[in-house]
Amino acid sequence: MPFAGQPATHGWLRIHAGRICSVGTGPAGSGALDLGDCIVLPGLVNAHTHLEFSTLDSPLAGEGGLPAWIARVVELRRSRSETPQQIAAALDRGLVESAAAGVTSIGEISTGAWPTQARRHGPRVWVFREGLGLSEAAAEATRRAVHRDVARLAAAGVPAGVSPHAPYSVSAPLGRSLLAIARRLRLPAAMHVAESEAEAEFVAAGSGAFRTLLETLGAWPTAAPPRLLSAADWISRLARGPRSLVVHGTFLDDNALARCARHRDRLSLVVCPRTTRLLSGGLPPLARFREAGIRVALGTDSRASNPDLSVLAECRALVDGGLASPAEALHMATVAGAWALGFERHAGRLAPGRPADLVVLRPRGPWADPYEAALDPETRVVATLRAGRLIHGGLIG
Repeated sequence: MPFAGQPATHGWLRIHAGRICSVGTGPAGSGALDLGDCIVLPGLVNAHTHLEFSTLDSPLAGEGGLPAWIARVVELRRSRSETPQQIAAALDRGLVESAAAGVTSIGEISTGAWPTQARRHGPRVWVFREGLGLSEAAAEATRRAVHRDVARLAAAGVPAGVSPHAPYSVSAPLGRSLLAIARRLRLPAAMHVAESEAEAEFVAAGSGAFRTLLETLGAWPTAAPPRLLSAADWISRLARGPRSLVVHGTFLDDNALARCARHRDRLSLVVCPRTTRLLSGGLPPLARFREAGIRVALGTDSRASNPDLSVLAECRALVDGGLASPAEALHMATVAGAWALGFERHAGRLAPGRPADLVVLRPRGPWADPYEAALDPETRVVATLRAGRLIHGGLIG
C-alpha cells in the first residue's frame, strides 16, 4: 500500500542503500524475500508526542477535564525529580515502543534540553522545544532557554522546532518572542490550541478553571496580569512561519477554523483521538476539519493521557467512532503526518527515490480489504524499517 498509488496485490519493492529503487507487481525476480500474506505500508507518522512520560504504565485520570489533568501532571513532575539519565531512558523507551508500533517519524514536544545522544537508530524525530510563562521574568528566562536548546539541537544535526505551549500558559510577548526565533531560524512551530472549553473563557476574561489552576500552582502573576491571545490570534501568528502544527483544536470557533483553512498551505491540525476522548468526553470534530479543507494528521500525545503509543489504535478510534474510513485514517497517519512535520520528501509514501521507511503488518486470517485488515486489532506489526534499516522485528519469508 504505497499511498503513492493504489494498493497492489502481489506487490514488491527493491531497496538499495536505504532507498526504494523500484516498486512493481508480479514476479519480483531471483533473490527476492517473500513476506507471504502481509501488508507493507509507509512508516507511520506520530505527529505529536510527549515521550518523557513513556515509563508510565497507565494514563493519569481524566476526571475534571484538562485543567484537573494538568494539575496531576504537575504533581507527577514535582514528585519524580528525574535525573538527565532517567529522562533519556524514558525517551529511549518511548522510541522503542514507537518503532514496535510501526512508527518511523515523530513530532516530539520537549520541555527541556533534548539529549542528543538519544537513540539514533530508531524513528526520526523532529524536536519542538516547548516554552511557557506568563510573568515578564519567566518569559525572558524561557526565551533564552529555548533559543539555547534549538541552537544545540541544530549543531547536533537534530531537526528542531519551537513550541509555545498553549494560549492559557503563554503570554502574548513570550509567544511573539518564541515565534520570532522560529521565523528567524526557519524552524517549524507547534502549539496546543483549543484543547478545552475552559480556554476561551480564560483568555477572554481571565477567569474560570484555568485561572484557579494557575493560582493554585503559583503561576499567575497577580501584580501584572499578562496579556493573553485567543486561539484565532495564535493561529494567525503560527501561520507567519514556514510550517506550523495546531495541536488538538477540539474547540476551535468558526473564526479560528477559518484562519486554519486560509493558511492550509502552512498549517496542519494534529488530533490525538484517544487523549481528546479522555479529557473532553468525545472524539475530535473531524467532520468540521474536513469540511474546512484542513490537513489533519494524527498523534498519540503521551502515556500520561493514553495507554500506549500506537498510531494504528488512534486510527481505529476514528474508524470505530464513525468519523473516518480506514483509508482516510491511514492517510492521516502517513501522508498527512509526513507533510505536517516537513518530512514529505522522506516519509509518508512508498515510491522510487524515497528513503525505505516502511512497516510490515501481518493480518490474522484471510482478508479482502487491505485498509480494514491493517486496522484489525489482531493484525501484528512484524517489522519496521527506517531508511532500509530494521528498527523493530525481522523479515521472515
